[in-house]
Amino acid sequence: MVRAVAAAAAASSDSTGPNSPGPLSGRKGSISTTRSSHRYSQLYSMAAEQDVEVEDDLARAQKRLRELKTKISSQSKKNFVLERDVRYLDSRIALLIQNRMAIAEQREVAEHLEEADSSDGLFPDDRKLQSYGNLFFLLQTEPRHIATLCRLVSLTEIDTLLQTVMFTLYGNQYESREEHLLLTMFQSVLSAQFETATEFGSLLRANTPVSRMMTTYTRRGPGQSYLKTVLSERINSLIEHKELNLEVNPLKVYEQMINQIEENTGSLPAHLPRGVPPETAAANPDVQAIIAPRLSMVMEIANSFLDTILESLDQVPYGIRWICKQIRSLTKRKYPDATDFSICSLIGGFFFLRFINPAIVTPQAYMLVDGLPSKHPRRTLTLIAKLLQNLANKPSYAKEAYMMTLNPFVENNKARINKFLNDLCEVGDFYESLEMDQYMALSKKEINLNITMNELFNTHQLLAQHRDTLAPQEKHHLRMCLNELGPAPPQVPRKENKTIILPLFSRWETPIQDLHSTFLQETNITQADIMYMETKSILVQLIRSIPGIADKRPLDLMKIAETAATTKDAILVRKGIKVKEMLIELEALNVVDDHFTFMTEEVTEELRHLGNLREKVNEEAASLESVYKTIGDHNNYLRSQLDSYKAYLQNVRMQSGGGNSPGQGSGVGVVTVGGKEAKKGKQQVLGPFKFTHHQLEKDGVIAESNVPENRRSNIFFNITSPIPGTFIIALHYKGRDKAILEMDLKLDDLLEKQQDQVQLLDLEYVHLNVNKVLALLTKTFIKR
Repeated sequence: MVRAVAAAAAASSDSTGPNSPGPLSGRKGSISTTRSSHRYSQLYSMAAEQDVEVEDDLARAQKRLRELKTKISSQSKKNFVLERDVRYLDSRIALLIQNRMAIAEQREVAEHLEEADSSDGLFPDDRKLQSYGNLFFLLQTEPRHIATLCRLVSLTEIDTLLQTVMFTLYGNQYESREEHLLLTMFQSVLSAQFETATEFGSLLRANTPVSRMMTTYTRRGPGQSYLKTVLSERINSLIEHKELNLEVNPLKVYEQMINQIEENTGSLPAHLPRGVPPETAAANPDVQAIIAPRLSMVMEIANSFLDTILESLDQVPYGIRWICKQIRSLTKRKYPDATDFSICSLIGGFFFLRFINPAIVTPQAYMLVDGLPSKHPRRTLTLIAKLLQNLANKPSYAKEAYMMTLNPFVENNKARINKFLNDLCEVGDFYESLEMDQYMALSKKEINLNITMNELFNTHQLLAQHRDTLAPQEKHHLRMCLNELGPAPPQVPRKENKTIILPLFSRWETPIQDLHSTFLQETNITQADIMYMETKSILVQLIRSIPGIADKRPLDLMKIAETAATTKDAILVRKGIKVKEMLIELEALNVVDDHFTFMTEEVTEELRHLGNLREKVNEEAASLESVYKTIGDHNNYLRSQLDSYKAYLQNVRMQSGGGNSPGQGSGVGVVTVGGKEAKKGKQQVLGPFKFTHHQLEKDGVIAESNVPENRRSNIFFNITSPIPGTFIIALHYKGRDKAILEMDLKLDDLLEKQQDQVQLLDLEYVHLNVNKVLALLTKTFIKR
């Protein structure tokens, strides 16, 4: 029965707000609106969302939105893994550039770059898979285990565990059940954090597994979408002004001033020595004159950022607001005498310190801008983040006394920010809907996790390591699962780290085969209640399926049923006949009047809601399309970075003789044939590969060009690689045989520039973007 009326009922829970009448109220008959009936209506609607029979604009938009959310969830995990790889390799490649890495370490890094191969390695056998399925169902549905584990692991272990928790165990970031279970886990973690806190000032501030977990949560799809929507335009408009210097630190302003004087005159006056203390710099009249207008401009820009954030209250993801609510609630319980300002400082510590400010300071890492902002805008963004943090917390100027000059911004906005932080906490709880979600999970035929072998084994190992704390009793379900699995297998090599589909189930929960029967047994819902809701749902579904049938108002429900029963569509005919019979039966039971007044009103309201819902779905889909594209672009950037590292590592290993001591080989590696060393082959020159000025400018490789506009069509570049890791870029003008200019580039030099955050490569006539050049060379020479 649930399947038959699916799509039409899908919106009933949405159209009935928390303060509006329930679906069974106000109609003829004495069926009262109880909590049970409302819960049943919710459950019925959730089950109905599985229907695929309706194919109207709303259904197509919802399908598109579901697909987008699935893609974003999947891509977010891939990016999280890639970011971890890049962070690891950043440090390793830095050592390699400095020639401080042994050959064995080079091999380790090379293995870290290998992609998983689905043809290698072994899967766990069926019995093990069943045991893991039982274990992970238990972990997912009883979040307290993961909550305790997150507090027990070390900082070195937390990132791998968080990858599994945030992007696999609760990886469907837009699915309410998984989101609510994850938030339940946060509640346990935060409660324990507050219970063990010894002083108010240290709460949620230190870099602990808990704080790392909160930061990682904000990097999920909904958080990324919010940051993109709210901050991207504001940040991009700021960084366009590359030369706008708003430095307000007197010492830095003084240094910049005397450097400029020395550059202009060739010497420094005696009264402007180098190496002065901050107090002397701050007292200099010229420094004060430079800083004064900058202060006003910085505060003006900070105000524009603050206005944008305060206006975005309704766009803040539910989960982030709910965590803010828990912080406020737990603080009041632990410290009943805490002032509103103190409580808001803790909420701001999470919302700004862990969520907003990192995106402002490093917008490129959050996919809000293309590439690294230039020096001056980068500093301005840092100042804005400092101001917002000072606003959210009690400011301390002990380390940065110059920030005191910006204190008017803090004083003028205290009341506004406290109101916003309190308003963030004003969201409802989800416990009742989670109960419904759990019913739905037990009624599903399959719940699966896409999980890698190493995620599986690492979680197993951490659970086994802390078994006595997590499950001290022998009959504890978690301990029984771990005992059944035995010791955790070791981590597999990266190449064998396949993703498997793990079916989840529970041996201790009975699957719900019939939602109706289950609910009838557990509540005082009657068959008449069920028939009323099903009749309304089928009517809405028929109206959505037959164009123009609802144009005439008020609706004639019996006529709609009769029209459907006489169409040429067999499914609609069957539903039309069924709903006509149900209307007659409801009238005979005295549940509705002979004009179906209340049901007509409810169906009309439902249709109005669906029309509004379609617009909202389309708006959300359009927004998420942009988010998905941005996440995809970031993924491409991370992959190009890894490709550059692969190319460099390959070059280093070849230069060192393919694994012998450094300096034994150059160019290509030594080849052995039949155990004997063969002669080195002749080095193959790769290229030249030709690129036009227009092509490189369009792709962002040329960041700035001094070539006149009317001559750019005659300019082209030839790029050659005479030996691995070395490239020659030659700038040519059409019609001339010889190159106008040639530059010899080494891959390690480029990577070193990238490590030092040098953005541009000066080729005299053009300036090239270092990151884009690396990506171009990798694509052109390494992937061929």
